[in-house]
Amino acid sequence: MGRTLRSPGHLALMAALKQARLDAGLTQTELADRLERPQSFVAKYENGERRVEVVEFVQIVRAIGCDGRAILDDVGRAEAGR
Repeated sequence: MGRTLRSPGHLALMAALKQARLDAGLTQTELADRLERPQSFVAKYENGERRVEVVEFVQIVRAIGCDGRAILDDVGRAEAGR
């Protein structure tokens, strides 16, 4: 199991978090404000420049107001299809 930022699972996570943000009608800046982080934090994980830790994932999905389990299901399916 590699730690690449471009694995199928990581790509699925990036896409799912970005789509969840867009579906919630939030800009990167609005989400960053909710997270009390700079906008660049959101941009970097959405663009694959940094990984999202588990605690950060929980904070992000709560701030967006989305279903974190559905996102993890997407990631799991992407990893299984490697």
